[in-house]
Amino acid sequence: MANVFITPSVIARTGLATLYNTIVLAGLVWRDFDSDFAGKQGDTITIRKPAVFEAEEFDREKGIQLQDVEEDSMPVTLDTIANVSFPVTDEQMTLEIEDFQGQVLNPAMEAIAQKVDGDLAEALVGAAAEGGQLAALGSEEANFVFRGARTILSRNKLPSMSRLAVLSPEAISVCLGDDLLITANQSGSTDALREANIGRLLGIDTYESQVFGAGPGDKGQADGVAFHKTAVTLATRPLQQPRGVAANQVEISNYRGLSLRVVYAYNNTYKKDEVSIDMLYGTAATRPEGAVELDFGEGS
Repeated sequence: MANVFITPSVIARTGLATLYNTIVLAGLVWRDFDSDFAGKQGDTITIRKPAVFEAEEFDREKGIQLQDVEEDSMPVTLDTIANVSFPVTDEQMTLEIEDFQGQVLNPAMEAIAQKVDGDLAEALVGAAAEGGQLAALGSEEANFVFRGARTILSRNKLPSMSRLAVLSPEAISVCLGDDLLITANQSGSTDALREANIGRLLGIDTYESQVFGAGPGDKGQADGVAFHKTAVTLATRPLQQPRGVAANQVEISNYRGLSLRVVYAYNNTYKKDEVSIDMLYGTAATRPEGAVELDFGEGS
């Protein structure tokens, strides 16, 4: 194809699409989709929690009892900026967008995806610890862990729909060796979710992610977590246009609860163009009773 100018707009649109199709945990947890924000890092916003109802037995003499639709709310601090910045040489400026995307932009988006998913892994493990909810390997069968997690989620009155689990590669190996997993057809709404999907185990859609585990750099520090979608919330907001750069050097893109800011500037000191891509976000345990840490004995 003909050469395409690498502009902040092109980088933001292409990068956001790549991020959306790369990220795993962010595609599974509860997301706050409100993009109205005029603050900065460290600001606290209020997010809506999912409504909760109670089924009552119908009494014909009393008639139906109306329940108020009260969406509870909670504060979330936008305390994290995931950032990847890199120089762009004149040679790279002449590349077609596919080459720039494959060689530079995709790795940058993968790094941001790993950062966000890693923080969500920590949030899920923290939510499970808050409630003291642990399903550990108690027999020779790995499905004992899933049975335990299923029981905890059910006892905590979490809906049977939208129950999920994300496991470390080591934990997945344990399950595969146990013949527990049933290969599933394509599932999920993004490429990353389809690739990471392992199967549906005892009513729990199960995925693999390297952000869990006990190896160097693994942030989850657990074999995995089973959770309901509403257990943890990811909130993102667009960062403001920085001062000192022209409007055509900045692009802010939003899509389905994800937001990226791209700043394209010239560094006169080093005579190079510089691209800075960042994402402002925060996490919170929305329903901590909806998360269970999974222990497959892999040294978490």
